[in-house]
Amino acid sequence: MAAFLPVYEPDLSGNERRYVDQAVTSTWISSRGEFINRFEDAFGQVVGNPHVSTVCNGTVALHLALHCLDLKPGDEVIVPSFTYIASVNTIIQAGAVPVFAEIRQEDWLVDPADVARRITPRTRAIMPVHLYGAVCDMDALHALARSHGLAMVEDCAEALGSTWRGRHVGSFSDVATFSFFGNKTVTTGEGGMVMARDADMLRKLTIAKGQGMDPERRYWHIAMGFNYRMTNIAAAIGLGQIERLDSILQRKRGIARQYRSLLSNQPVTFQRPRPEVESSEWLISLLLPAGVDRDAVMQRMAEARIETRPVFYCAHHMPHHRRPELSLPISEDIAARGISLPSYPTLTEGDVERICATLVDAIRASGPPR
Repeated sequence: MAAFLPVYEPDLSGNERRYVDQAVTSTWISSRGEFINRFEDAFGQVVGNPHVSTVCNGTVALHLALHCLDLKPGDEVIVPSFTYIASVNTIIQAGAVPVFAEIRQEDWLVDPADVARRITPRTRAIMPVHLYGAVCDMDALHALARSHGLAMVEDCAEALGSTWRGRHVGSFSDVATFSFFGNKTVTTGEGGMVMARDADMLRKLTIAKGQGMDPERRYWHIAMGFNYRMTNIAAAIGLGQIERLDSILQRKRGIARQYRSLLSNQPVTFQRPRPEVESSEWLISLLLPAGVDRDAVMQRMAEARIETRPVFYCAHHMPHHRRPELSLPISEDIAARGISLPSYPTLTEGDVERICATLVDAIRASGPPR
């Protein structure tokens, strides 16, 4: 029987186990311990910004970032509808209103021209979301934010290792957020990171993530806060992961090149990052031809022991965010035809060949009658 190939699995072959053992032996297993600082320092070196702070997952990273912008009821945050739902839920959680924007056909990321059309006197922030390793047009979005006096929160959950004109994602915004869920390029099991533009915002984020406690006076709480802290054990895993980030990215980019080469003559369309982008190639995703039954393709792949997943559904179609009057045709088309393929760094060339051959057969068997 052929081996099962999941969409993702972490590579934990470095120092992860040794560091976790050290954390357990130290008895510092909660939100204090040496690995918190070591992981933050290593992450800051990767992204080129020391103003970073660990949190317990990527969703709370977004909520923390929005909370620290001091949003008020009725304030608007522009966000793509084609995104993971956490980007939208956290806007509402922070007391603001999500305003859904269209994406571009080529890279599936928010369209700055559509963002500009949706700015109103109530707009307070823009949330670019870098999906699947590709990067939004940060030149245009940064110019928009600056010209309108808006804050920007960069959702980099899927883009660790990606750059725009050589600058790491997250470095263009007031606050940026990252996820270390089990399927991310670097994982801590569950975990996240916030990155601030300056030391003042970092202090605000750090106080809020620790129940608002004054760092100079224990149990004296000076602001509204939350328990959003990462554990020392999770940070130990993260340190073992980020030590090998370069080799992980190199392998993932090689896998992406092989997919594109093997499927170059097939009627599929890959996400196409802009030329200014070096993508981390987090999750290889493509569009099936129009008329092909995506569910049938995924079922045939599953029968061949290859896991796939649909791309994200549009948030404006979700029951609790539904906007029946809103039409976003590009977002809706990509959400209906997109599929993500196995993308983890320990895939072999033979694995990728098997996935591509199976996908081609599944598309042929699931298309419209000829």
